[in-house]
Amino acid sequence: MRILITGGGGFLGQQVARGLLAPDRGGRGTHASSDVSEMILLDQAFSTTRLQDKRIKYVTGDILDRQLINSTFDAPIDAVFHLASVVSAGAEADFDLGMRVNIDGMRAVMDACRANSAPPRVVFTSSVAAFGGSLPEVVTDSTATTPQSSYGTQKVIGELLVNDYTRKGYIDGRCLRLPTIVVRPGKPNRAASGFMSSIIREPLKGEIAMCPVSAETRMWIASPECAVNSLLHAFDLPAEQWGSNRTLNAPGISVSVAEALDALRRIAGDEKSDLVRFVTDPAIEKIVYGWPVRFATSRGDALGFKRDKSIDDIIRSHISASNAC
Repeated sequence: MRILITGGGGFLGQQVARGLLAPDRGGRGTHASSDVSEMILLDQAFSTTRLQDKRIKYVTGDILDRQLINSTFDAPIDAVFHLASVVSAGAEADFDLGMRVNIDGMRAVMDACRANSAPPRVVFTSSVAAFGGSLPEVVTDSTATTPQSSYGTQKVIGELLVNDYTRKGYIDGRCLRLPTIVVRPGKPNRAASGFMSSIIREPLKGEIAMCPVSAETRMWIASPECAVNSLLHAFDLPAEQWGSNRTLNAPGISVSVAEALDALRRIAGDEKSDLVRFVTDPAIEKIVYGWPVRFATSRGDALGFKRDKSIDDIIRSHISASNAC
């Protein structure tokens, strides 16, 4: 099996690769790690720390370079995890960049899949930013997508492309609207939701963190482990279980900034939680306040997707992972 991961240099791409190559992979899904003959990680740049596995091939380049994309399909590709994107605040600040990467770049990948000798299995990461505006108190699987940001709009377009390419028989697609991933390790990125990780990650390192929204602000979140497991589970599910609708809302938990800081205080003490400073950013507020904060994920639950138990467990898991590094 040959697998392509776009955005393979990012945190999520690296974790998906690690999960697919894990020795116990065969016990968790239908595609055992021994089936992976080659894994291509494609990104604009890679950190100096790379996964060491003889099956991994690192390809540095632009998602918009169709010649480069097509070259990865010189031999048939069996599966694609399309994770490359310009994130929320970045796509809102630079409309053209967001459209090029999130739409044109995706088209380049989808068209390469279409020309493949057989329809590859494609997993696409969407977002809760697909929703916005006047929403019910609890978003359900039937709630209409009404994005209120360029990023959300681009993700919905991506969902529709995956559904249509699947309908036409070009790919075997599946889209996951992921919750905000907390706690994301590393340095802050341009995601509007990134503060939710920063207010935990930085204080645990003894650093001050800026929170651009009020303490009452609520988010729909998932731990990195839960998000990665959801992507792998989406990959493993047989096509017939998806039916004609290839998009679903991944399970998560609803947590406010205040609740996250209370959990941080319980686990790490006042000294850490007091390092968070509230400095309002209207641009971030405008984006974040348009997102839903509670979901009823009946379809995802029925298909076997899992959620975290609590924000306390998420923080403890982050501390454990950080200490293991």
